[in-house]
Amino acid sequence: MSGPWLAGLLRPISSLRPAWLAHLPSQCAVCHAWPSRRMCDDCVMRFAPPTLRCRTCASPLPDGLSQCGDCVKQAPPLDACMAACAYVWPWPECIAQFKFRGDAGWAAPLATLMRSTPWVEPALDACDLVLPMPLSRERLRERGFNQAYELACRLAPKSKCDATLLLRTRETTAQSGLTRAERLRNLQGAFALEPLRATAVQGKRIVLVDDVMTSGASMFSAAQVLRTAGAVHITAVVLARTDPPS
Repeated sequence: MSGPWLAGLLRPISSLRPAWLAHLPSQCAVCHAWPSRRMCDDCVMRFAPPTLRCRTCASPLPDGLSQCGDCVKQAPPLDACMAACAYVWPWPECIAQFKFRGDAGWAAPLATLMRSTPWVEPALDACDLVLPMPLSRERLRERGFNQAYELACRLAPKSKCDATLLLRTRETTAQSGLTRAERLRNLQGAFALEPLRATAVQGKRIVLVDDVMTSGASMFSAAQVLRTAGAVHITAVVLARTDPPS
């Protein structure tokens, strides 16, 4: 998969419509306030409240802790992990409109929410590269764009964003019902660096971007590839984090 066809898929979907459309007033998608942005400030404050989360996997934590038990027992290959909100209503529907229905209008407000999350902006400013979590060739062809790349392009300057360095080499079987260890085994070999640029992450500070983090297995597997290739610091920034079962 290369050449103009790949470049077309990786081009931000917002480039297909005039930039001024993003500045037109509209209804809030949640409370339907008018005029408003795609999501009004009141709804953002209500549905994305600040939450104490594990510093390395973004799972919610009780007061007084900085890391969850799983990460204490087995440290993930991430130096930091930040999530803007929990994967609960209304975010699944918002993400579905963006991700599966090609609604480009969601890219900017969702990225703004991510950037406003504590410690995200300093991480973006300090990093050398911002890498979106890659899709498999089949999933990219089916969807037509990578939602993580759309978010990454709005989080950082394009000079930092690279959608062709970290690759998804294969699609994996469904992860649902698997333990954390089984999910990690299922993802072995699913990520790789572009062979001719494998040294590009040596000594670099990396920010990995994705829309939804479920168990963390995919993010951890991708981060391990970067760590093995010599990345010195890896931060994950995600829009929504699925809370682990109680």
